[in-house]
This record gives sequence, C-alpha cells and structure tokens, in this order.
Amino acid sequence: MSCAGVLELALAEGRSVVALVRKPDAAQRLRNLGVTVIEGDASDPYAVEQACQTAGESAAIISTLGGAQDYLAHRIIVDTAEKCGLSQMVMVTSLGCGDSWPTLSQRARAAFGQAVREKSLAEIWLQTSTLDFAIVRPGGLLNGTATGLAQLYQHQEVHGFVYRRDVARVVQQLLAEASLNNQIYSLVQPELTPAANK
Repeated sequence: MSCAGVLELALAEGRSVVALVRKPDAAQRLRNLGVTVIEGDASDPYAVEQACQTAGESAAIISTLGGAQDYLAHRIIVDTAEKCGLSQMVMVTSLGCGDSWPTLSQRARAAFGQAVREKSLAEIWLQTSTLDFAIVRPGGLLNGTATGLAQLYQHQEVHGFVYRRDVARVVQQLLAEASLNNQIYSLVQPELTPAANK
C-alpha cells in the first residue's frame, strides 16, 4: 500500500510529518508539500535513526513497507524507535499474515506467499517490542475514492477488498485514540469487488 493517502490526511490535519524516502524525485515532491524528508533506505540504521530523532519521541510511526527486505527493514525501524524513545507504531501488512496464514489460498501463497511471510516476521518483531502498536491487515487493495464502508475485524476469517484511501482513514482513526492497545485487525469493505473499481 502506498503511504500517499496517510500523508495527505496528516497534512490536511496540519500535522508535522517526517518521511524517510529512498528516491530523490519523490523526496523533492514531499518537500514541496511541506514534509520534512530524510533521504535514505529503511534498511539503513543510520537513516532510520535520523528520521526517528527528527520526528521526536511524541511521534507515531506509520509503516506501509513491502518488498524483499520487509522484515529486515521493520526490525531496524522497531529497534531504532525503541532506542530513540518513540512509543507508537501502526504497521500495515496484509490479509494472510501471521495467524491468518491458513486462510490464504494455495494460489495466493504461490503468487505472493514469500512477501506475506516477510510481513509476518515483521509483525512478530513489532508484537514482541515495547511499542504500543496496531497491525492492520487489509484485503486486496484498490484505487479509488474512500467510501467509509471499510470494516475492521478481529479473531475471524475474512476475505475481500478495500480502497487504499479507506486504509489511510482507518490508520488515521486508530492514531486518534489515546492508545493503540497492541491490537491486530483485518480490514475489508464487505461486498466490494474489483469490478466496482472500474
């Protein structure tokens, strides 16, 4: 999931945003929006520490990372956040991660099972940290306007799709609470299909 929706909502609320960005062109676009940018990679401990120190102890970390280095990068982020005194983190992963792995079809495991396993390791590292966390596992991600119809589920098998902008809204709502309470959620919009996105 792109973090663009989360970023837009945070800026609309007048929040101060610090972003760790790999690509120089993306970094410049964010600077133009008023974001404080640290250029670097999330798997680089120095860059992550610089971002955490710039954000300050009262900041909440929002991660939508993916890719081959998912676990390594998240391990560095979590460890550095603890070291720098930050206390809150929302991690966006996907359905099929962690204890929802058995619900992932064989076809899905063949297509993106490796990425899901990386994200599962990242979830465990966060869960065993000292951070106050929320893990959000969205279903299949669709582009489009937020509907406000996405629902959070816990302790039940769910399948389906959700708009990226609704994922961003849910992350925003979770961070509006006093505590994240170390919770794990699945997130889908009931009855939404890819055809509805056309």
